[in-house]
Amino acid sequence: MSHPHKSVIATTFHDHARLRRRRWYWLTPVLVLVLYGCVMGVFFWLQRLHEGSVMFVTIDQETRQHRLIGVVIALSIVIVIALLMLWRYTRYRSEAEAALIAETGFRRAMENSMSTGMRVLDLEGRIAYVNPAFCRMIGWNEADLIGRMPPFPYWVPGRHEAQYKSLENMLTGKSPSSGLEIEAQRRDGSRFNARMYVSPLLDPKGTQIGWMTSMTDITEPKRIREALTAAHERFMTVLEGLDDAISVTADTNDGLELLFANRTYRRFFGALTNGHDELLAGRRGRYTDESVEIFSASVQRWFEVQHRMLAWTDGRRVRLQVARDITERRTHEEASRIQQEKIQITSRLTTMGEMASSLAHELNQPLTAITNYSMGAVAMVKAGRTDVNTLLPALEKAAAQAQRAGKIISRIRDFVKRSEPRRSPIRIETVVENAISLAEIHARKRLIEIVSDIPENLPDVLADPILIEQVLLNLLKNGLEAMDKSSVGKLDLKVALHHDQIEVSVTDHGHGLTDPERLFEPFFSTKTEGLGMGLNICRTIIESHHGRLWASNNPDGGTIFRFTLPCAAPASAQQNNQSEELPV
Repeated sequence: MSHPHKSVIATTFHDHARLRRRRWYWLTPVLVLVLYGCVMGVFFWLQRLHEGSVMFVTIDQETRQHRLIGVVIALSIVIVIALLMLWRYTRYRSEAEAALIAETGFRRAMENSMSTGMRVLDLEGRIAYVNPAFCRMIGWNEADLIGRMPPFPYWVPGRHEAQYKSLENMLTGKSPSSGLEIEAQRRDGSRFNARMYVSPLLDPKGTQIGWMTSMTDITEPKRIREALTAAHERFMTVLEGLDDAISVTADTNDGLELLFANRTYRRFFGALTNGHDELLAGRRGRYTDESVEIFSASVQRWFEVQHRMLAWTDGRRVRLQVARDITERRTHEEASRIQQEKIQITSRLTTMGEMASSLAHELNQPLTAITNYSMGAVAMVKAGRTDVNTLLPALEKAAAQAQRAGKIISRIRDFVKRSEPRRSPIRIETVVENAISLAEIHARKRLIEIVSDIPENLPDVLADPILIEQVLLNLLKNGLEAMDKSSVGKLDLKVALHHDQIEVSVTDHGHGLTDPERLFEPFFSTKTEGLGMGLNICRTIIESHHGRLWASNNPDGGTIFRFTLPCAAPASAQQNNQSEELPV
């Protein structure tokens, strides 16, 4: 099959110029030639006429010359006019050719610079024109395409039926206005995706002579679009799968505008801004990244809420809110706090139970003395010896022993009684003395002396006295128990000031430990009896006071327990901390 190299659809300007030339401009050179022949013929004819001619019977020689000159002038004028017309025609022809060359050059330059492939089909579906971009896109030359009927060489093998259907829809004007996406095959066998737009091709009279098709390679844009779509789907899948309630709102004059809400947010608050506004907790207009815990009354749950300002796609400043449901954590923390309190109470009661026999012995001494002094006084009264000077010493000694017993009982009651932990400025000397007075009962039973070293003028510490007394008493009791078989008869307690902290150390001379840190593990104990929670609770108490509790081996044998407490702030700052509740 031969393929013409020229388009079967003529250029509009070329066709118009060709018709005008055929209609009029061919008469000009013919007319000039005829007139020229007439002039020359008449001139020679007049020159050959003689005086006896009939035409000049009544005309003298002068008149004949004048007439001859007149005829020549007239004919010359006609020739000049014809020449002017020929010049005009030639100039028009030159301008037309220059315009045609310019138009052809502009058209060729435009075709070569276009990246969009252009294709013209006539009404029969034959390719009438392709631009260079179309040829570069599919890899076929213009000579291979002009005049081709379907199937076209760039059609994908095995899909001709669908291609024929698309071509039929195009030739009947049923192509969608949004374009038609197709897959084409290059000459080298590679394939690419393209989008085609079809519009009717009209001649100067408005008659349709074919179809103009523009084709754009969308392989890379389609790949990028698919990649962006996949990334968006992955991003949305992650956001929708989060357990955190995520919402984005913008501040408007009418209130908040909800721009985005994930599945968790919609599950709690629906597709409304009420939940976002509730979790703001009155912080609208404050641009802060701080994280706060908010209780939502509408859903009866606790949330840890964090806000962040960011730029939206339209340039607006919007607020990103991330709310994490911490209701279970709060419930667990509350249950843990209650359990911790119970363990502390149990620990104190256990300690008191272990000290019960010693307490009974300790209280028996002042009670026995009171009984003896009272019975002596009674006997003296019965014997008639009512001398004041005799009775007064006995009664004073009985009262002193009663006060001693009352102090012992009061300290035990204060220790066992659970009060709410509240930090306040206290003197560490007082706490140490109270703990020693309680531990001395245990110490006297083991014939061990508690030696304290407390400097004067120590600053106050910010602590709960009952809790610190519990920690110190536990450390003293453990040290005394560790020295049951020790030949050293003293337990050292030392208080020292290090920068802005008070350090308290308890040094025993017992058997020592290979791994002192294991003592603070829950349920670990070196005793045959006990839960192994005492030191763990002590460390928790000290850390809640922003201090530190640790143990180390004593170079002289035994173990050293140390804990630190921060010194109290100045009086101006103490007022703000007195009501601070400890997280126990």
